[in-house]
Amino acid sequence: MSEDLYKIQGIVNLKKGEGRTLKTGGAWVYDNEIASIMGDFEDGVLVEVKDFDGYFMGIGFINRKSKITVRMLTRRSREFNKESLEKKVRDAISYRMLTTDTSSCRLIFGEADFLPGIVVDKFEDVLVVESLALGIDRLKMDILEAVKKVLGEYGISVRGVYERSDAKVRLHEGLPRFKGFIGPEFDTKVMITENGVKYYVDVLDGQKTGFFLDQKYNRKSIWNVARGAKVLDCFTHTGSFALNAAKAGAKSVLGVDASELAVAQARENAELNGLSDIAKFECHDVFDLLPSFEKAGEKFDLIILDPPAFTKSRDSVKQAVKGYKDINLRAMKLVKDGGFLATCSCSHFMTPELFRQTIGQAARDAHKKVRQIEYRTQSMDHPILWNSQESLYLKFYVLQIVNEI
Repeated sequence: MSEDLYKIQGIVNLKKGEGRTLKTGGAWVYDNEIASIMGDFEDGVLVEVKDFDGYFMGIGFINRKSKITVRMLTRRSREFNKESLEKKVRDAISYRMLTTDTSSCRLIFGEADFLPGIVVDKFEDVLVVESLALGIDRLKMDILEAVKKVLGEYGISVRGVYERSDAKVRLHEGLPRFKGFIGPEFDTKVMITENGVKYYVDVLDGQKTGFFLDQKYNRKSIWNVARGAKVLDCFTHTGSFALNAAKAGAKSVLGVDASELAVAQARENAELNGLSDIAKFECHDVFDLLPSFEKAGEKFDLIILDPPAFTKSRDSVKQAVKGYKDINLRAMKLVKDGGFLATCSCSHFMTPELFRQTIGQAARDAHKKVRQIEYRTQSMDHPILWNSQESLYLKFYVLQIVNEI
C-alpha cells in the first residue's frame, strides 16, 4: 500500500561530534557517522535521525548498502507523507515557472529540490526520470503522479514518461540499471526548441536523460562574440553550442566530437535548423585535433570547450587538472589576438577556484593574457543550494585572449 511507503520504521543515532554536514543543512548521513541503527526493516524505508543525545534531526530514507546511508527528506516535521511529497514537487515546479523557460527544463534536481537522488526533466510534453537511490526509487511513482498533477494545474499535459535510470551509481545502491517506458509507449525522438534553435532529443539512447539542459543560457551567452566569427566547437555532442553560434550569425562553425553517433545527430540538428551550410561537424579526438591545428597554423575567432567531466572522484582530480590545462592551453594558442574562448567544467570535484587556477596556469604557459568577459554556472532550473556543495558543478567562462601593444 502507498501509505506503507511513508511509515517510519527505524531510528538512526549519530556518533557524538558527527553529522557536521547535516547540521549545516546538508542532506546526507554517511555510514561512518552512525553510532547505532534501531529497528527491524528493509533498506529503502523511512527512518528518524537523532543526534548522539537523542535530539531529533529529521526524517530520511536509509540504505545500509550505500556509504551515503541516509538521505534526508525533512528536517522539521516528525512525519512525512504523500502530501509532504506533493508539496516538495509543487514547490520545485512553481520555482521553475517563476525563473525559466519551462518548454524544456529540469523540473526536479535532487538534493537542490529536497528530493535526494531523483531527477525529472521535461522535453516539451515528455518527461524523463532518473532515479539513483533506493529510497527515492520507492517513491518514484508518487513523485511522477504529483508532477503530472501540478503541471496539469498550469495547463501543461504530459504525453509520456521514459525512465533513464541506467547510471552505474545505482549499483552502489543495490539497484539494477534500468531504462524503459513508464506507461504507454511513444516516439522517443522528441523535438525541442531552445534559444530559437531546434533539436531532436533522443531520450532512449542520448547522454544522461537525452540532452544537457544545464547549459541553456550559457549557449545563449556566446551569441554576441559568435557573430561574424570563425568558430571551433570542441566536444560538440549533438551540436548545441555550434548551432547557437551559427544561429547568432557566425561566418563558419566546425563542431567536433569523438562519437560518430553524436556527430550524426549534430548534422541532423543542423539540417533541422537550415544551418548545414554554416555549421559542419566532424568526428575527431579533440586532444589530437588541437595540436594538428596548431601545427597547420589554423586560427579561430571563437573556440568553445565543453568537455565531459574529466573527474568523477577526488582521487582523479590531479589527472583531470592536467586534461583541463592541456585543452585550454592549446585552444588559447589557436585563438586570434582579440578572439574569444568559452570554456567550462561540469565536474563537482573540479572546484570553481581550482578551475580558475587551471585556466590561469594554461594562459601563463601559453604566454597569453586573458580578459574575463563573463563567469556563469548552470541554468536556474538546476539551482545551487548553498547547503549542498554537490549541487554546484558547472563552471563556465567567456574569456578574451588579448595582447598588450
